[in-house]
Amino acid sequence: MIYEFPANDAPIRQGDIFAGVPKLEISLNQVMAVTQGYRTELVSWDEIAKTGDPINAVVGARPVVAIVISQDCDASRAGDVTLCEIRAFQDVEGKCKDTTAPGKWAGIITQHARINQKWFYLPPDPQIGFDHKMGVDFTVSLRIARRDLEDSRRLRSGRLNDTAWAHFRERIAEFYRRYPYDEWYALNQEELQAYVKAHGEVDLFPWQSPHRPPNE
Repeated sequence: MIYEFPANDAPIRQGDIFAGVPKLEISLNQVMAVTQGYRTELVSWDEIAKTGDPINAVVGARPVVAIVISQDCDASRAGDVTLCEIRAFQDVEGKCKDTTAPGKWAGIITQHARINQKWFYLPPDPQIGFDHKMGVDFTVSLRIARRDLEDSRRLRSGRLNDTAWAHFRERIAEFYRRYPYDEWYALNQEELQAYVKAHGEVDLFPWQSPHRPPNE
């Protein structure tokens, strides 16, 4: 499909897919700290933050599949590499949980991919370890020391080919430069009525009030 398989010693680059990298999970309420006597105790994160001192802690970790989003220059020289988690596509895009028809999938993969900037679609390919449709979740990122990742290139299952990589880097840029806005803000009364009929009631802006003179 859209993947290629670099040599084991090939440099890490944006679009590389790693299987089994650790995602750390730590609570901001209580942390299991390891004392100098190698005993553990629950400590509030507020207390730790106030001191500013590093601690030894017991943290949760689970292996995940992830893809490098750092630019190539950073992936080869920076101290840390940033990746985003990859999960089953129907977990990333919950609206398609019951989708089975090829025609509907085609619409999601093409049209919805342009609208929804929070994910990137990855088709199944047993050679890379994807037995079903997968998705990159741009809202879930993790950081790994570059040297550690280089030493663990055996975990790299493949990378995006040039066509997919060009699309992927643009989607990353779109995700990080997006901003929230209410798309109906520029509609006039007739357009607004049609929009509400199609999408449901929305909060009007002051200039859209039906009781406001049109020139105010």
